[in-house]
Amino acid sequence: MYTWLLPAVKAVLPHVGTIISAALPVFQSRKIDENAATQEALLQRQISELQEVASHNAVHIKELAEQLKQMVVTLEQGVIANERRYRRLTALSALATVLSIIAIALWWTGAR
Repeated sequence: MYTWLLPAVKAVLPHVGTIISAALPVFQSRKIDENAATQEALLQRQISELQEVASHNAVHIKELAEQLKQMVVTLEQGVIANERRYRRLTALSALATVLSIIAIALWWTGAR
């Protein structure tokens, strides 16, 4: 029923851990000292860490977007293939129905 879901999950699942680890910035220290210079240095380190994490997030989001694009293209190709199969099976079933009606008509007229 949802045959496309399993490959989609398998494609995204290996990257969930890296996304989560990059999305949760871990600061070196959250203590705020009495000294203003130390406080500014701590804030500067935290800002640089946030900037680094944001750049990593951007890279990971770009990779995920590319994988999502690939998955959408693959899904579209699968939909097109299934649509062709559906049309072919519909045509074959219509042909089988017509041939059955002809066979029944021939049998009916021959039975008299």
